[in-house]
Amino acid sequence: MKIRFSALFLMLCLLLPSFIACSGGRQADVHVFYYNYSDTYISSVRSALDSELSAAGISYQDYDGAGSQTTQTEQIRTALTKGAKAILVNIVNTGSDDAAKEITALAKEASVPLVFFNREVSDAAIADYDNSAFVGTRAEEAGILQGELIGEYLSKNFAACDLNGDGEISYILFKGEEGNNEAIFRTKYSVEEANAVLERNGKKPLRFYDKTNPNAYLVDKNGLWSATAANEYMTTALTAYNASGNNMIELVICNNDGMAEGAISALNAAGYNKGEGTPAIPVFGVDATDAAKNLIRNGQMAGTIKQDGEGMAKALLHLARNVIEGRELMADTSEFTIDDGSRKIRIHYEKYVG
Repeated sequence: MKIRFSALFLMLCLLLPSFIACSGGRQADVHVFYYNYSDTYISSVRSALDSELSAAGISYQDYDGAGSQTTQTEQIRTALTKGAKAILVNIVNTGSDDAAKEITALAKEASVPLVFFNREVSDAAIADYDNSAFVGTRAEEAGILQGELIGEYLSKNFAACDLNGDGEISYILFKGEEGNNEAIFRTKYSVEEANAVLERNGKKPLRFYDKTNPNAYLVDKNGLWSATAANEYMTTALTAYNASGNNMIELVICNNDGMAEGAISALNAAGYNKGEGTPAIPVFGVDATDAAKNLIRNGQMAGTIKQDGEGMAKALLHLARNVIEGRELMADTSEFTIDDGSRKIRIHYEKYVG
């Protein structure tokens, strides 16, 4: 019995390090830092990347920054101290270069390859360290495509959308987060491109519903791009801007699908967008989450822009595998779209209407 127990104990000791690494413990090779697990799109990226890394036999550990740059930076320090072979960072703070440059300096000092992803950092942050890169979209592309989608939809359905018959479409727009390039460019181009399409079709430009708001958008004060924030804003707006006042908001533009869900919940409560046979206000988002796709199928949402989480995960896997297999970080990346003179891999957006 003692011999059997000793043999079993020895086997467990030999297997335990591998188990810990594969399950995301201390000996993981790749450490992945997410800005916030609660973000719906980021959850889809995390799920896709976990699957890709597991299938490739690469050990990894995930971290939730929970919206705190201080927390995330300390997590990165700890991972580098424990011997991470590569770090993939969905940075929290995109409002300035400070956080990105600090993380780059930490990785450079430890000689550990660094890949930022999704939330873009500047070219300068990447240039500071030859063994770093970025994987993500072009911030303006989502706004441009969303604007085109909105303009095309309204051009075809203008009379039905112009509820008060004044020849203009009044809109509400949920920005998401101040200082974030994706939010900034989506806010700018969604309206500009929609107006360009409307003008080509002989229609008047969009008009923000609230003349007293100089920004022409509403922002999530907590920076979370949340359904809750959009729901609260939309519910409040509908108390003053509604069918009985002949000033109903006629279009909802959201910089992500989570906020679109929140806005639709508020519209549902007011009797709109409840499916076939009920009055509908067109709602547009970004990300093409599963929830948004269902809303589009059910006729509760007009369209969204697909942000390819699976494509991002595949690009991240490629770079991680390069590191683990001892190749240069950007080796064999000709299949990807890469910015000229930079180590930035771009994942493209697509229009989605079901």
